[in-house]
Amino acid sequence: MKLIFHPDVDAELTEAAQYYESRRPGLGSDYLTEVERSPDQILTNPEASPKFGRRVRR
Repeated sequence: MKLIFHPDVDAELTEAAQYYESRRPGLGSDYLTEVERSPDQILTNPEASPKFGRRVRR
């Protein structure tokens, strides 16, 4: 299985982390930690996410 990330993902993650951090110190870091764990979870159980089209899950 191959994971493909949209080219804008880095900018969006940074923006989201800054937003969460502004709401509560440490929350932005926690958010990024969970995002980093996501690919392993996807690769371990790839059919857990709903299909979007014939070949794409999200």
